Amino acid sequence: MQNKYDYIILGAGLSGLTTALRMARDPFFKNASIAIIDQNLDKKNDRTWCFWETTPDLFESVVSYSWPTVLIKGNKQSTTIDIAPYAYKKVESEQLYAFAKAELSQHSNITFIHGKVTHVTENENGAIAYTVDHEYHATTILNSFYKPEQLETQQEAVVLQQHFVGWFVKTDKAVFNPKVATYMDFSIAQKGNCRFMYVLPTSPQEALIEYTLFSKDLLPKEEYKEAIMDYLNNLGVTDYEITDQEFGSIPMTTYDFTQHNSKHILHIGTAGGWTKASTGYTFKHTLKKSAALIDFLKSGKPLKNYSLKNRWTFYDGVLLEVLAAHNERGAEIFTRMFKKGKAAHIFKFLDEESSYKDELEVILSAPKIPFIKGAFKVLFKK
Repeated sequence: MQNKYDYIILGAGLSGLTTALRMARDPFFKNASIAIIDQNLDKKNDRTWCFWETTPDLFESVVSYSWPTVLIKGNKQSTTIDIAPYAYKKVESEQLYAFAKAELSQHSNITFIHGKVTHVTENENGAIAYTVDHEYHATTILNSFYKPEQLETQQEAVVLQQHFVGWFVKTDKAVFNPKVATYMDFSIAQKGNCRFMYVLPTSPQEALIEYTLFSKDLLPKEEYKEAIMDYLNNLGVTDYEITDQEFGSIPMTTYDFTQHNSKHILHIGTAGGWTKASTGYTFKHTLKKSAALIDFLKSGKPLKNYSLKNRWTFYDGVLLEVLAAHNERGAEIFTRMFKKGKAAHIFKFLDEESSYKDELEVILSAPKIPFIKGAFKVLFKK
């Protein structure tokens, strides 16, 4: 078996496959030898991704559902927003994995390697990925394997978690509006944290219901379960079937993951800081960052020059400081943003495509004093 490549991608998850697809579709890489190494190359439906966009991108063919309207709900008021020209879309991971693998397998310069990577080393000429029984050499390794200890052992950057449990439910009666995605329902008990329900209906009787928190600490598993049961009960639903479940915990942080890049190793995905720091949302950010990475690789610049910092990094840092200091005000912050700002402005802001005018509108919708304090904290850290 070949063991020397131009590029090795570690991990066949979202970031690894997205990057590989972009390389496969770019003539610049047509003569480059590329390997993708993962211990699980036949991933099942382990998660659901949702995102908003105006123009179809890489995975349009595997979008399983789309909503033209989103709902933001607080204790006192609900705001239903027609998000045109955006659409809110859902992708099932199993379909994405299968689609990506099928397309990549058609390229003779791309090889899938089944193996558990134990460690990675580097020398002057390249990098080496070691599996249990082989070693693979490359000029460049793109590593998507996230190391939680990098965050656990540092003290400078704020770290929260977007953690959730989701149930796919089928109810005995019609209680959902399949044209409206409940983006954030803060009408549930907050209990000193930023907690909300996220509801994605695909029929009047079927939906994914996720109990989600933006906070530092995870909950006992039973607490997520009880919250979803209470929510269904408040909808008048007592007879339902749970057809599938999912759990996730995603880091929300402005920690500079790029500091771990080196001459021949560059980190991607969550391991590379591709998760949106202020929300924990990863799918859309991965689409954007992977496209930017391809341009960077084509430039021939040293990997150590790769940077993710921009003015939105500052905004993310401010919001994280506020949520860390005033987690109980999360519901107020997000409902005010969507109530006072236009959805298009907020989506552009979160996509890092906003103008200064858009950003001013979002900033003016936020509670002033905590955000001013948060801004000073971020500036002082710099």
